[in-house]
Amino acid sequence: MKKLTVGIRMLLIASLLGLFPGWTMAADEKPTFSQSELDQMMAPIALYPDSLLSQILMASTYPADVADAVEWSKANPKQEGDAAVTAVEDKSWDPSVMSLVAFPQVLAMMGEKPDWVQNLGDAFLADPEGVMDTTQELRKKAKEEGNLETTKEQTVTVEGTASEKIIVIEPADPKVVYVPAYNPTVVYGTWWWPSYPPYYYHPVGWGFGSAVVRGIGFGIGIGITNALWGGCNWRNHSVDINVNRYNNINVNRNRLDVNSRNTNWQHNANNRKGVPYRDKGSRDRYAKNIGGADKRKDYRGRDADRAKAQAALKDRGLDPARERKQLAGAGGDRARDSVNQANRENAAGKLGNRADKGGAASAKLADRSGGAARASNLAGGVQAAARTSNRGNSALRDVGNAGRTTRDFNRGSASMRAQRSGGGRAGGGGMRSGGGGGLRGR
Repeated sequence: MKKLTVGIRMLLIASLLGLFPGWTMAADEKPTFSQSELDQMMAPIALYPDSLLSQILMASTYPADVADAVEWSKANPKQEGDAAVTAVEDKSWDPSVMSLVAFPQVLAMMGEKPDWVQNLGDAFLADPEGVMDTTQELRKKAKEEGNLETTKEQTVTVEGTASEKIIVIEPADPKVVYVPAYNPTVVYGTWWWPSYPPYYYHPVGWGFGSAVVRGIGFGIGIGITNALWGGCNWRNHSVDINVNRYNNINVNRNRLDVNSRNTNWQHNANNRKGVPYRDKGSRDRYAKNIGGADKRKDYRGRDADRAKAQAALKDRGLDPARERKQLAGAGGDRARDSVNQANRENAAGKLGNRADKGGAASAKLADRSGGAARASNLAGGVQAAARTSNRGNSALRDVGNAGRTTRDFNRGSASMRAQRSGGGRAGGGGMRSGGGGGLRGR
């Protein structure tokens, strides 16, 4: 049988891959975020106090828990501060998420943009250096615009040398935290990525009577003692944990058994709750630490199914990696057109039913053609192909037309019977199965 064209090969591969929803050809090829995306992402929170910012970065890596915490906070609007964190100690959430219930305004913001939360977490896991350097650059811009200064709510300190300045933001009173509110397109000056405007959250309540027109506004301060236990380590591009504060708020669960006063935060993949990691690097780094084979399967894009699919394709002479390389240029356009056409047919409920009937008829037709034709079945009989001995053309076009295939077979059978009885026409022999090389599903 002649080699299938790139378009048909890709169509068959796409059909097979469709059986495994956890795996797509682009699953391992999602890029990390560009600088424009990082600027857009960090703009709404870059001017938060370091301790609160670090808690948001950690918590965002557990978007499912954040969503649950948002709902809890809505249902308990009067809960805030350390008391709120204690109230959710029995939840299965990651401790970093528990800490955020102390700040209803922050959870309200995160609840409005769940996609932003997940992107923030994925960016922090994949590129902590990029996230933290972006934060410092945004702080520098805000300070240059005169919008980041020490106030009665917070202290702004510039550390380091002239070539490597680090801007630290801390609550003026360590036991009272004010959540800032500001318009990113104003506070940083004219926004430099017109196609990537930053998210502007205007808090309702919490002491805000009107929108922040210029500069940074503050609502009502929230009293805390141990609810914030994280801190930004700007030089190492990481988050540090104050062990004493952490253990004092996580009294009955999740306690840290370490001798040092501070320790580095480590992402706990078991608390991811089934949310897939965006990039291959994060999957390779964290998915292997997930307890239980069923969880590892979910986090790693169903690797077992993927391996079986690849083996099945290679047994039939189809190499997904090689085929993907052929998707560039005009050949790729034709392949994608074929796949899109098949998807439309399948959505209309036609492709599967017709292929089943046509595949059976074509296989029967190939058996009667004197061994010169072959039936090829991929993905459990969804696709079928045959070629005739006389013309050497693919019968793929007729896979979706069982009626025509049956008529051709009947005519061929009559001709063969006539030959055996001596009344047949010499030379005609084979059966005409229509000749194109593409699966049209008609």
